[in-house]
Amino acid sequence: MQTEVSAIVTQAQFAQQYRQYLETNGILDTAYRLQKQPDGSVALPVLCSKLSQLHPFNLGDTVAPGSTCTFTKMKNPISSKKSSVKSCHQRLQEELSELVKRSGVLWNDQLSHDLPQVWKRHGDMIVLNENAFQADIWKTLEPEVWMVVANALGAKRIAKAGRVSADGFRTPKVTLLLGDDAWVHHIDNSIRYTFDVTKCMFSSGNITEKLRISFFDCTEEVVVDLYAGIGYFTLPFLMHAGAAFVHACEWNPHAVAALIKNLELNKVSHRCRIHKGDNRQLPLRNLADRVNLGLIPSSEEGWPVACQLLREDRGGIFHIHHNISLHAENQHAPFDRKNLDGGPCKDQQHSLTMLPASWTERARSSYDSTTPAFTCLFKKGAAEESILSSRYKGPGKKSEVGKNYGTCYEKRTFTHPEWQAWAESVALRIKNLLETLHEMPWRTNILHIEHVKSYAPHIDHVVLDLECRPCDEN
Repeated sequence: MQTEVSAIVTQAQFAQQYRQYLETNGILDTAYRLQKQPDGSVALPVLCSKLSQLHPFNLGDTVAPGSTCTFTKMKNPISSKKSSVKSCHQRLQEELSELVKRSGVLWNDQLSHDLPQVWKRHGDMIVLNENAFQADIWKTLEPEVWMVVANALGAKRIAKAGRVSADGFRTPKVTLLLGDDAWVHHIDNSIRYTFDVTKCMFSSGNITEKLRISFFDCTEEVVVDLYAGIGYFTLPFLMHAGAAFVHACEWNPHAVAALIKNLELNKVSHRCRIHKGDNRQLPLRNLADRVNLGLIPSSEEGWPVACQLLREDRGGIFHIHHNISLHAENQHAPFDRKNLDGGPCKDQQHSLTMLPASWTERARSSYDSTTPAFTCLFKKGAAEESILSSRYKGPGKKSEVGKNYGTCYEKRTFTHPEWQAWAESVALRIKNLLETLHEMPWRTNILHIEHVKSYAPHIDHVVLDLECRPCDEN
């Protein structure tokens, strides 16, 4: 029976660069070998579930400038050597069962279920999840048990994660089980990161947003990253989006130490200034073309700072991260429409996660429920190319323009109308903040809503791209 797998085809001289990129980002299908094509090009098998992350027209610029790539189907692909070898989990169970038996204890299903099903790899370190190795026997077998785990998983150091500390820094509770040094190296989207796993977090779940930033065109722009961390978004803005300069704000001293190293590792220190401490005390004003607010569950405390940072003469773009609750019980919170339309007030300091029913119903009525859902908004220019086309190198289609209370947005249908309700409310509140700050009219345009990831049971992490311009701008 003939089988087919999806693949990307590129020139032979760029094949290894593509392979490294696809493998690093979990897109390469390692069950099959790369195949040389009759014309000399190379086909790299990719996972069907990851195809939505790939944009062939832009992938060449991201991975290997000067290369080209197309999608194809590989017929009767050849299995890789790796796929015929025992899985890491199989090796782990076999070697640990032998260790347990040598200690005089019989292997059982409880011990089998106690083994990790997933783990994180950072260079030569494996970080186990907190639910693994809970049985008492593992304590009696230390440190040999961790040496066995390292050998089975192809690592030199082993650590175990715990709950994130509620200390304002989101410090991870990570225990080093094997090894003396907690600093690790990680390559993500061709960017090199180093950090102390016991002091800093690395959010692999944000990879889609980091890839999206890579498609931005920030040429000659000044960007402010209000919650820089170790450089999750600062570095993509500098290395892939081409920002002229980035101001990176961070109050965790351990993250600052890692950020300094990461800027040096990637040779972009000369285009970035780090501002240590609380960003609400930031002395900067009137300089940013773009502000990134990458804090969840809400970056609301940073909105007034972002408004002060934005250029007064022509405004700019905010990228606002937020966790939106889709649970029905959160759609009936009290809501004061007068306060929202009239200007900033005390009530506007409340979290936007609790969306009122009036906003949700208005969002629901804006589209036909029979239409297939699609999850984004794009601003459409009136007499010129849209910002999406001129400042964003990714794909996107245009649709009809909608207006509400001084904000503009291009309508598309939504998987969850709560996203649109939230975006419109944020656009109005940011507009009010800017008008109060500058004592003149401003307009806000919803460019896009990006879904980053979801948390069970009903929480979506989204990013709102919000354009903010003074009304007297030509």
